[in-house]
Amino acid sequence: MKALLCASLVLLAASVPVARQFSSGASADESRILALENAWGSAEQQKDIKVLDELLSNSLSYTDSDGTFMNKSELLKSIASPDYHPQLITYESAIVHTYGSSAIVIGIYREKGSQNGKAYSRRCRFTDTWVSEGGVWRCVASQSTLAHQ
Repeated sequence: MKALLCASLVLLAASVPVARQFSSGASADESRILALENAWGSAEQQKDIKVLDELLSNSLSYTDSDGTFMNKSELLKSIASPDYHPQLITYESAIVHTYGSSAIVIGIYREKGSQNGKAYSRRCRFTDTWVSEGGVWRCVASQSTLAHQ
């Protein structure tokens, strides 16, 4: 079952390109983590909580661009909210730095949609921390900051 889920995540991630800013000699782990970042953006845009649940560590610490801090369950609840309607989540850049069984992703994404009946458009810098546990990469910390449009 997990193998099927992982294969589905990779296929989903491959359908959403990320602007890559690393050398052509990227490691398999760096490529895998970029695919997982893509899967996150796509799953959030589609409000696919099952995929997000697999990508995010149970101990996730998440700080949104407005300063709101959330744990995993709070983040999933906010994404599932009927008041949240992401129409587009796209990456401008992403750089992966691996450190053994940990990785840091630094990048920029754009998001457009509506929340609580109000349209929004934002461009954010983000830093995500991924950890491999038993060969499975999960995001353990994520932070985004509004960037100039």
